[in-house]
Amino acid sequence: MMDAGGVQKWLLDGDVSIQYQVQRDLLKSEQPVLRERIAGEGWGARFLSLRRSDGHWGRAYYQPKWTSTHYTLLDLKNLAISPQTDSIQQTVAMVLHSEKGGDGGINPSPTIKQSDVCMTGMFLNVASYFRANEGQLRSLVDFILCQQLADGGFNCQYNRSGAVHSSLHSTLSVIEGIAEYARNGYGYRLEELRTVEREGREFILLHRLFRSDHSGLVIDKKMLMLSYPSRWRYDILRALDYFRAVRVGYDSRMEGALAVLMKKRRADGRWPLQARHPGQTHFEMERVGEPSRWNTLRALRVLEHFGTA
Repeated sequence: MMDAGGVQKWLLDGDVSIQYQVQRDLLKSEQPVLRERIAGEGWGARFLSLRRSDGHWGRAYYQPKWTSTHYTLLDLKNLAISPQTDSIQQTVAMVLHSEKGGDGGINPSPTIKQSDVCMTGMFLNVASYFRANEGQLRSLVDFILCQQLADGGFNCQYNRSGAVHSSLHSTLSVIEGIAEYARNGYGYRLEELRTVEREGREFILLHRLFRSDHSGLVIDKKMLMLSYPSRWRYDILRALDYFRAVRVGYDSRMEGALAVLMKKRRADGRWPLQARHPGQTHFEMERVGEPSRWNTLRALRVLEHFGTA
């Protein structure tokens, strides 16, 4: 079995985006020069090289999954590429100009009138990270705030088919976006958003991160699988990493999810990539069944934060 130093060394042998986040999150050493390299080599450079001359990736903003502009921007953000990357900022500004629906949310569909709150939350996450103009974000904020359900969470079917119970998928996507908005100093309706984020967190905790609040049964076994990238899908590691990122301390309702995460650690101290979400990709960063630097990095920083490393 690798010791902690061996696992750390293995992580630091990975892509420059992994190296940067290991330094930042596990070694507590901010490395701006290392971060600047993400755009010029490895996965970051590969994603950027596939950007079309019109500023999009894939065929359009949301087509196809997962090579569209929407999910590529999310991939680039999750690499921790510099927020000041000019080409990405240009694409974000373009999307804010061209992909809004009449209700102010993000809506690339020519046939569906209602914007999608999950998509809007994910794009608020991306746009805030890449320092979009606050005035262009206001309609996204307004739309999100009018989409919250009575149980504190969100469901992308609320404004389309009248859903009455929130979705873990939608709720996490929205509160991740709110957290990034707040982290980057935006002020428009911030206190309302903070309240919504707290209520969204409580909705996730009420479900103990993966269980029905009525029966106590596992909502979906896929939520227990370690996948990456997460795309729009909820899973326990993504949720725990969100709680870490916003500095929420241990809550006993997290215990089951943390226990599942610990059990998935292999004898060599690493975590595997257990699944990938079907769909077209630009390239595969890791292979299913093999040790995953993404999952190992995220698991280690989660366990360190909650004091269970």
